[in-house]
Amino acid sequence: MSRRSLSILAGAVFALVLAIVAMVTMNLSPTGRSGGGMGTADIGGPFTLTAEDGTTVTEADFLGKPTAIFFGFTFCPDVCPTTLYELSGLIDDLGADADRLNFAFVSVDWERDGPEQLALYTSSFDDRIQGLAGTEEQIEAITKAYRVYYRKVPTDDGDYTIDHTASVYLMNGEGGFVGTLSYGEAHDSMLEKLRQLAAKG
Repeated sequence: MSRRSLSILAGAVFALVLAIVAMVTMNLSPTGRSGGGMGTADIGGPFTLTAEDGTTVTEADFLGKPTAIFFGFTFCPDVCPTTLYELSGLIDDLGADADRLNFAFVSVDWERDGPEQLALYTSSFDDRIQGLAGTEEQIEAITKAYRVYYRKVPTDDGDYTIDHTASVYLMNGEGGFVGTLSYGEAHDSMLEKLRQLAAKG
């Protein structure tokens, strides 16, 4: 099995685990908040990152509206552009409901993806998808909070690529984890999840 196939398989397994956690959370936690109580999903939390325009962004900037957040990097050959292209189509299909949601793309490649690089990259997708960059320490903090898997993998030409979680995380307006959009999931299934998320506001 190729490295790419293994990476996609690992992402799919991780997405399944997250989906199971989400179902437990929704059944046992009336508020949908993440946290340390019994039956709640401890996914999400405080973070500090830098937006494409150089301004500082924290988790507080996303509260009040549900959020779809994806972790990747701009040099990603397949999963990231495919996901962001799909997400752009979903935003378009949502119509006015899209404005009730936040959309964020967090780069786990702190060495190459600064605000300017992210701005250039996200300009190819819907302009409501906000690119966020960070230092190594900041990215370590947010990936730990969101339980995101990522690993730098050296390439034969002396450069590197990054294996990473391929799911889009869905958070409610209070910052609580409620589910995922899985890589390769049917478009209509993802659209319905986002409509429900927007409706709950």
